[in-house]
Amino acid sequence: MISRRLVPLAPLAAVAAMLISAPASAELAVGAKAPAFVAKGALAGNPIDVSLAKRLKQGPVVLYFYPKAFTQGCTLEAHAFAEATDDFAKAGASVVGMSNDDVPTLQKFSKEACRDKFAVASATPQIVAAYDVALSRPGMPAGLTKRTSYVIGKNGRIAFVHSNLDWRDHVKLTLEAVRKMKAGKKG
Repeated sequence: MISRRLVPLAPLAAVAAMLISAPASAELAVGAKAPAFVAKGALAGNPIDVSLAKRLKQGPVVLYFYPKAFTQGCTLEAHAFAEATDDFAKAGASVVGMSNDDVPTLQKFSKEACRDKFAVASATPQIVAAYDVALSRPGMPAGLTKRTSYVIGKNGRIAFVHSNLDWRDHVKLTLEAVRKMKAGKKG
């Protein structure tokens, strides 16, 4: 006679629920090497090429991904980064915003939302994959990025990561991270 052992379903159901409801948060880890890129973008309405390597020669880079230009949260976030641009510069860092928008849209966004203060660039599918920032949620258009901010040290390593669709803490937290880097002379 074969013995059958019953496994309680409640613990299995709880584990399954955690796995299903857990957010897919696989952004690059602190300490990881930031993937190099050169991307088409805009600054003050003018088309430019944005090279991470060139920017890192000048100091740390705050690379923030946002879902879509001219949406409410992304516009408010761009305004906040624009207002803090001088503070980032005093701490030795530059800011680059990235989305999968096309360059003409970014030219307009760089003037209106970014207030001519910092560069924005078009995140290609390769950049989105390299930084693990694809936003895939039911009902969302394909190609959008998560709202994820990276502080990349001059050494090319990720020094800080904040990923949250709520735009409000991205500037505050990345500026704190940059200031800590400057005080500790790390990155």
